Amino acid sequence: MGSSTSAEVAAEVERKYAVDAATVLPTLSGVDGVARMGQPREHHLEAVYYDTATLDLTRHHVTLRRRTGGADAGWHLKLPPVADARTEVRLPLDAGGKGGDGDTDGRADTPPAELLDHVRAVVRDRPLIPVAVLRTRRREHDLLDASGATVAHLCDDEVEAQSLVGAQEAQRWREWEVELDEGDQRVLESVEPHLIGTGATPAAHASKLRRALGDSVLPSEPDPASLLSGRPTALEVLGAYLVEHRAALHQHDAGVRQGDSEPVHKMRVAARRLRSALTTYRPLLGRQVADPLREELRWLGLALSDARDAHVLRRRLTAVIHAEPPELVVGPVAARLEQELGAVQQQGLATAVAALESARYFRLLDALDDLVAALPEHPQASAPASEVPRLVRRDWKRLRREVAAAGRAADADSRDRALHEARKKAKRFRYAAESAIVLRPKQATLMAKAAEAVQEALGDHQDTVVARARLRSLAMTAHLSGENAFTFGRLHALEQWRADRAEADFDVAWRRLSRRRVRRWLTR
Repeated sequence: MGSSTSAEVAAEVERKYAVDAATVLPTLSGVDGVARMGQPREHHLEAVYYDTATLDLTRHHVTLRRRTGGADAGWHLKLPPVADARTEVRLPLDAGGKGGDGDTDGRADTPPAELLDHVRAVVRDRPLIPVAVLRTRRREHDLLDASGATVAHLCDDEVEAQSLVGAQEAQRWREWEVELDEGDQRVLESVEPHLIGTGATPAAHASKLRRALGDSVLPSEPDPASLLSGRPTALEVLGAYLVEHRAALHQHDAGVRQGDSEPVHKMRVAARRLRSALTTYRPLLGRQVADPLREELRWLGLALSDARDAHVLRRRLTAVIHAEPPELVVGPVAARLEQELGAVQQQGLATAVAALESARYFRLLDALDDLVAALPEHPQASAPASEVPRLVRRDWKRLRREVAAAGRAADADSRDRALHEARKKAKRFRYAAESAIVLRPKQATLMAKAAEAVQEALGDHQDTVVARARLRSLAMTAHLSGENAFTFGRLHALEQWRADRAEADFDVAWRRLSRRRVRRWLTR
């Protein structure tokens, strides 16, 4: 592979305008926020854009290019825009791997893996190929404020574009681009009327690449709300929910690969939500459709679990130790905790990253895509939205059965296991209620929040179960090493007290989530 140089991450805020070849660029000196306009600098840029054969990056509003010429020559990955802003990740030209055909103009270079880690959930294991070449003659002006600081750049671009996919002919056009430097975004608002006043119009395409590719680009990934008709069917409700949480898998994939703890949690939650939805809506989909995908989502959740669980336990017990009076912390308690749980967390992160690098994970993402695409043609596609409350009621009944089982538990261990199962059912019921918010916003939101309170109380209880087991293990290891295990015993007692308190919180939350209230919510 190429260079191991760290990537530069920058926020890019810009607007583009289409303009005729004969239009004169206006002088913007004196416009609000702009004291004067600098002399032009001319650049000759060539950019080779990479994508999969089916243009997956472009459909997700991502661009990957290798640009030569200009001050920012290098590899550029632009992530999906939010309003006018985009995140751009940059690496130097030598960061990519070299292709095997001996080309020297850069087109045979392999995009750097460090960049692809940001979009691996989109690219997966599909090969990347050059899809377009753009050559731009750019005249760039600095826009300066009264102190002489550059607040923005005004670029006058003459573009020659050649698509390398399909039968698209070469294109030529001119466009203006205003990009903020360190200036206030209001500069964009003050400059725009002056550009439009000369005949420019806001660009119809979000990027030069999309214009170059033209009709080769398939429809973009849908917004969940766009999947719902005026009177949505049950499978439209499911489809919107799946699209929303599939996007969360994509979003947090890069953070997991970088070893961050919070994306591990959020990605696992997304996998759980997807799996839960497939369980709730399984009567409509059929087992042969839902169960294989549910099993793969379960595998993904398990692959992420060790890293997340170790992080939560490490943070929890570290906070408890630091809150103890110093005289009650006997021996190297914090060091032993950090050593053991730190190693478990790091191994868990390695397991999670290995899972995300596997073909099995990529095929899971493919299967999610296939399911969403197939829902409009599914035999149950016309099932009315009235089916959704019936499906939610099924999850409510499962939750009630688990809570009743916990009440009949013969001993503490059996009760702990039963409450853990009840927690999982409360979570499923909550997610089912959330999927119905598009149909009954007020009722379903209240129901989901009440279920969340039950889930959180049971989650706190389960955290104490895990913590107590780990503290027993740490105490035995410390004792066998000749250390004083007093503090571990004290912490165990504190966790038992927390368990009792969590059970009391659960009793309160469960009474609020009464059968009569749930029935009322589900029948309104």
